[in-house]
Amino acid sequence: MKIGLHDSEAETLRKKTFPNYALMKISAWHKSQGDTVEWWYPLGDFDKVYSSKIFDFTPENPYLPPETIRGGTGYDVKSVLPEETENMFPDYSIYPDCDYAIGYITRGCPNLCRWCVVPEKEGNIRPYRTWKELVRPDSNKLVLMDNNILACEYGVKQLESLIDSGYAIDLNQGMDARLVTDDIAEILSCLKWIKYIRFSCDTIGQIQAVENALCLLRKHGVKPYKVFIYLLVTDDIHNATERVERLKKFRGITIYAQAERNDRMGIVPNRLQLEFSQRYIYSGKYRTETWDEYCKRLNIRG
Repeated sequence: MKIGLHDSEAETLRKKTFPNYALMKISAWHKSQGDTVEWWYPLGDFDKVYSSKIFDFTPENPYLPPETIRGGTGYDVKSVLPEETENMFPDYSIYPDCDYAIGYITRGCPNLCRWCVVPEKEGNIRPYRTWKELVRPDSNKLVLMDNNILACEYGVKQLESLIDSGYAIDLNQGMDARLVTDDIAEILSCLKWIKYIRFSCDTIGQIQAVENALCLLRKHGVKPYKVFIYLLVTDDIHNATERVERLKKFRGITIYAQAERNDRMGIVPNRLQLEFSQRYIYSGKYRTETWDEYCKRLNIRG
């Protein structure tokens, strides 16, 4: 059989480089069955086509065959891979520029954040894999996609066992700073990071916990420039500006703002949210001026 794969985000998002985990597993399974796997293209002759879409705002390619097997949260939040496919080691050859391993140590999350589909899609937090099952023989880098690894004792133990393993890691979803104790800060400080230690700061209620986590990490020798903060920007811009002003006191910290968007709930970012996240924060202007000063200088009105 000739199999066609379609990565919706790679097709539509500029500079999208992160590989699609499901498509790599699908490719691995079909190759294990003796099938040929290629990237789908409109005029190609394929026996079966798979399309994966992560975000619901990613447009669907109108030229996909009607019988295309569609999966991923962007199509259906409940979609899952068949067990035999889910258990495959991913086929990294379809993303030749990817020089790191990816995967999950835990799945699910105990929190019920309004903007997050993980509890609905994956349920409560639970063990999933060991890190040794995820790493590649040709790379010493591992990117973990766990949504709340610190909420699971198993996940914390797995992180601890990575110390002195020789592998550099990234937790790309952002950890929950409310779960950082002195012991966990010590574990995080002993790990080898690809670039950043990442946390989320989505509400005012999290800011104190993030500050505490940063202080604990500093106690164990981690400087603020090694920390990356995901900052959710709702239509309450003043809420976001307060978090930014408190966070930037930790000189060197990196803030990445994400305007809230949830097409299923009818939430679309407004002009100010996009200005705040895409220009004020992304440009780094937040380091030298407040949001009010920025708006006044550019004559931006709410």
